Amino acid sequence: MEDLLQVGVITGTHGLKGEVKVFPTTDDKNRFLDLTDVILDTGREQLDLKVEYVKFFKKFVFVKFEGLDDINQVEQYKRCPLLVTRENAVPLEEDEYFVTDLVGLTIMDESGITIGRLENVIETGANDVYEVLTEEGAHILLPAIKDCILDVDMDEGIILVHMMKGLTD
Repeated sequence: MEDLLQVGVITGTHGLKGEVKVFPTTDDKNRFLDLTDVILDTGREQLDLKVEYVKFFKKFVFVKFEGLDDINQVEQYKRCPLLVTRENAVPLEEDEYFVTDLVGLTIMDESGITIGRLENVIETGANDVYEVLTEEGAHILLPAIKDCILDVDMDEGIILVHMMKGLTD
């Protein structure tokens, strides 16, 4: 498991006083309201920053960091991810997982046959879709619904699935 989780990516600046425009990569952008500490990954270093305030506009979050009070100080951070530690992450409900923890798990059907490995989780709005790379190199898309995803065993690294009719055709 990774210790740092991405909550957004800086897409640009906003105004002249150091605000940045962030595209949230979390399923609930309102989680930024409770965010006090973030880690900015520049690619060369990780900077610990304190959030001064946040504002929302359409699908974006505008964030102002303490001590970065000028557009020239933040312009260099375009396309940089914002990370949080697991301690600062949103608490998960039962049967909820961080995508980063799911990717790489083995997908196994009810009879114990290994289907493949989870490669990606696609957010569709209605429900997530698991992209599975089979042992033969093919891709299967599995809806992340209770009829299909029977169990997630993080300790064993296995997702148990019911292969619904039509998923592999």
